[in-house]
Amino acid sequence: MKDNIKADRYEERELKAPNGWAVLFLSIILYLGALALTVAACVRLDAEENAGNFAMLFVGIVWLAIGWFPWVGLRVIKPNEALVLTLFGKYVGTLKKEGFYFVNPFSSAAVPHSNNTITVVAAPGGSTAAVNRPRTKVSLKMLTHDNKKQKINDQMGNPIEVGIVVIWRVVNTAKALFNVDNYETFLSIQADSTLRDVARCYPYDSTDSDEKTLRGSAQEVCEQLREELQKRVENAGLEIIEARITHLAYAPEIAAAMLQRQQATAIIEARQKIVDGAVGMVEMALNKLSESNVCELDEERKAQMVSNLLVVLCGNKDAQPIVNSGSIY
Repeated sequence: MKDNIKADRYEERELKAPNGWAVLFLSIILYLGALALTVAACVRLDAEENAGNFAMLFVGIVWLAIGWFPWVGLRVIKPNEALVLTLFGKYVGTLKKEGFYFVNPFSSAAVPHSNNTITVVAAPGGSTAAVNRPRTKVSLKMLTHDNKKQKINDQMGNPIEVGIVVIWRVVNTAKALFNVDNYETFLSIQADSTLRDVARCYPYDSTDSDEKTLRGSAQEVCEQLREELQKRVENAGLEIIEARITHLAYAPEIAAAMLQRQQATAIIEARQKIVDGAVGMVEMALNKLSESNVCELDEERKAQMVSNLLVVLCGNKDAQPIVNSGSIY
């Protein structure tokens, strides 16, 4: 219980930052003013050396030296990006709206481990060198996680191969960066365990039409998978938009046997329908003969007729009729 409370302590706070253009223009004007002040102080020192002129020169030189520092706090936010800022290790807020902003120059961006990229830059001599440059912003776009296919046992214990794709996005940047070490890796591991827990609750296939299966009830299984995965990644600040099964098949070691079982099941079901139809047709034929008084058959002849009709109707091949030109007795 204490661990859950500790994991939930970081909540996203939207940072209200001033417009960066105003700070940029103001700092440029002050920088130019400091340059003019320095030049004027130098000219006046040539004519007269006094404390006021030295003070003007000192102020001008100091501002020329540090006047560029406010530019460090200028940040550009693109659409569907977020910048998480910390000040001396303390979380201060998140910039999520696109635009040009000014933040505390001493604040630093929290860099997620999952966003490290390799950038190839040109090196002297025409060669290239790979440099690891971390991204300072968190993407808020919808992302796709391909879980590949993995071997799982279904409800009947049969080994099957299942692959899913998860569409997700970051909705709480503070939780994503501070509650877990790497939210992409965290999502991948949770997707694996959730898929195993959900898949083993359903059989791959079933002869019962009312029973939910992985093959026949994909929509219900995917919805349960999405809901269960959403619960597990809630503390990481992630939203699961959709989870879909991309691959579903028996494992190679039992695929041939399962195919034979499916074929046998299909043959049995087809034979049952054929027999049911044949019995109905025989019954209808006997009733028609009895109602029309075409002929009267004793029990032995009825049994023989039923046998002949069933052979004709249920046989795999066309029957070869034999015409009896004599008496039937």
